[in-house]
Amino acid sequence: MTETSQTLQLPTHESAIALAGIGEENLKFLSRHTGANLVLRGQELQIYGQEKAVERAMKVVRSLQPYWQEAKAISYPDLMTAFQAIDTGRNEEYKELQQSILAKTRRGEIIRAKTFRQRQYIKAIQTHDITFCIGPAGTGKTFLAAVLAVQALLNNQCERLILTRPAVEAGEKLGFLPGDLQQKVNPFLRPLYDALYEFIDPQRIPDLMERGEIEVAPLAYMRGRTLSNAFVIVDEAQNTTPAQLKMVLTRLGFGSKMVVTGDITQTDLPSHQESGLVVASKILKSVEGIAFCQFSQADVVRHPLVQRIVEAYEKFDLS
Repeated sequence: MTETSQTLQLPTHESAIALAGIGEENLKFLSRHTGANLVLRGQELQIYGQEKAVERAMKVVRSLQPYWQEAKAISYPDLMTAFQAIDTGRNEEYKELQQSILAKTRRGEIIRAKTFRQRQYIKAIQTHDITFCIGPAGTGKTFLAAVLAVQALLNNQCERLILTRPAVEAGEKLGFLPGDLQQKVNPFLRPLYDALYEFIDPQRIPDLMERGEIEVAPLAYMRGRTLSNAFVIVDEAQNTTPAQLKMVLTRLGFGSKMVVTGDITQTDLPSHQESGLVVASKILKSVEGIAFCQFSQADVVRHPLVQRIVEAYEKFDLS
């Protein structure tokens, strides 16, 4: 096998830091997955080793140029998607993914799809009235849906944003919690509020809720209603019973979208109770107008350790 080396001059010190990652974790990852050695000296990146390994590593580094050139942090999913694009001949699709900006947070942070499955999920929501997304924690299921929902509300594409989830948490019942209804449900709905705060000033949210433009409520409060001209997010749907999920799905009115998210590996229902999300995925998979998206541990966009935790649990049978 032929030994070779290639050198890449990075434009700025910041771009070198962005490419290398914290503690040069990105370079170590690239080395592990290509077999090449990557050494960063100042702004100069040296790649050496077997010819094919060096060539593959350089392809990945160059494909990540839109990020490191602008000194944007490069995450684990960015690296994984770059490898996937090169290995499956989806380079043009990867360029489109890199260039597509979904939104900007209040702090100016750019939100975009980081994986091909996330991009597919966003397109599914945009083109379907009901979208299911099933996958592990940290894959952006709820967050991306909330981004699209807030955009729809702020752009007057819907009249109200409804965020709901079943109040099931390790057997605890709302009646035993202190406070009024809002105080009782807040612990269950906190992740949904967190997503809202990224895009709407927290001081504005009470006013929007007062006017009914944003509603955050337990799933039980959806019964008997018709949800028209609304963007509805049903979170933690793995904790619904089949009857509960059927109830909320049939609340959909004209001019509305509904996104149903959940992780079927983290169900807090009693052991004898089948998850409504599992049942719905069997019954509705072939229904026209409904999209199903499936995320895996490769789509985890939180701390790299979260991805490894999810992967470990997937390999270990807890039953």
